[in-house]
Amino acid sequence: MSSRSPRHGSLQFWPRKRAKKYLPSVNWNNISGKNLKGFIAYKAGMTSLVVLDSTPHSMSKGKKIVIPTTILECPPLKIYSVRLYKNGIVAKEIHAENPDKEMKRKIKFAKAKKHKMEDVKAEDYDDVRLIVYSQVKKTGLKKTPDVSEIGIGGSMEEKLAFAKEHMNKEIFATDVLQKGQLIDLRGLTKGKGLVGPVKRMGITLKSHKSEKGQRRPGSIGPWHPARTTFRVAMAGQMGMFTRVIYNNKIIAIGKAEGKFNGIKNYGDVKTDYILVRGSVQGPAKRQLIITNPLRETKRQKKKIFEVIEK
Repeated sequence: MSSRSPRHGSLQFWPRKRAKKYLPSVNWNNISGKNLKGFIAYKAGMTSLVVLDSTPHSMSKGKKIVIPTTILECPPLKIYSVRLYKNGIVAKEIHAENPDKEMKRKIKFAKAKKHKMEDVKAEDYDDVRLIVYSQVKKTGLKKTPDVSEIGIGGSMEEKLAFAKEHMNKEIFATDVLQKGQLIDLRGLTKGKGLVGPVKRMGITLKSHKSEKGQRRPGSIGPWHPARTTFRVAMAGQMGMFTRVIYNNKIIAIGKAEGKFNGIKNYGDVKTDYILVRGSVQGPAKRQLIITNPLRETKRQKKKIFEVIEK
């Protein structure tokens, strides 16, 4: 039996460097749903809620409890284009007629062929996805919209019908999400810059009598092979990593209407809001992708919380 300790720092998250983009790509084939499978949101901050626990068999059933919640602002989405897939490849892309001025400044597309949704037949394609952009200018955070590809649920006929219906309309969070459902949240963590190996990889501190420092590995490798392998715990970038938080319960959803004003480092919530139980990765103003749950857990699904109005 070897007496050495297990390696530090999971290689599941590798390389440990800043993500290329704020909104991560999602494998929509693995996520189920009826209409739009996801939504773009912005983290506003956290608060505490007094709720009535109505969860069956809960030790606090029928009692008032205080739970931590995160406030997410969800400005309405608009469709920029509809992507039609065949054999896993984009076969045709149909653009909306009048995208916002901010969208034209953000993305400079070549002149697209003018196709019409009325000419599309369901049997000619395998999948339909939407390129959507957030109307973040309504929040007052910034003008530049965030763009992402989001999948649609249902049969091919239902997907095409949803795309045709919402082609030049706004899509609201209340149309896609509902109170009590579970969601996954994808986004980047808070950036921390250059960090040492103890915090970054979780290695153990050496003895206070050690030479050449306590907060570093004892050895970075043998003489032969005469190089340092990438598996050695070293200082480097920490944060700005893509992470997913699974099975978050939506406690409340609706129009802001002046309910959340003066949030630290954020300001006022002006459009639709979502209250999610627990914490969410990233600082205030971080853009996130809300998706339907990849794998629901019975323990989280059965929980029922009713917000007590003050």
